[in-house]
Amino acid sequence: MVKLRLKRCGRKQQAVYRIVAIDVRSRREGRDLQKVGFYDPIKNQTSLNVQAILYFLEKCAQPGRTVYDILRKAKLFTSKEIT
Repeated sequence: MVKLRLKRCGRKQQAVYRIVAIDVRSRREGRDLQKVGFYDPIKNQTSLNVQAILYFLEKCAQPGRTVYDILRKAKLFTSKEIT
């Protein structure tokens, strides 16, 4: 099963995250299938590859809770389709 979740990058106290498609059995810094976005909580910046995200969602990938909130803020979901 594939999930869309955050992968931590950056320095101490200045974390930035990549949004990646990754196998559920992999750990947080494990090998990802594809990088599909970027999230910086300090500067509140988000960069998304919408085509890749929609591709993985069509293939039944489940977004994590934080990734779901980021995608909802980006207006990727019109209603509460995925829980």
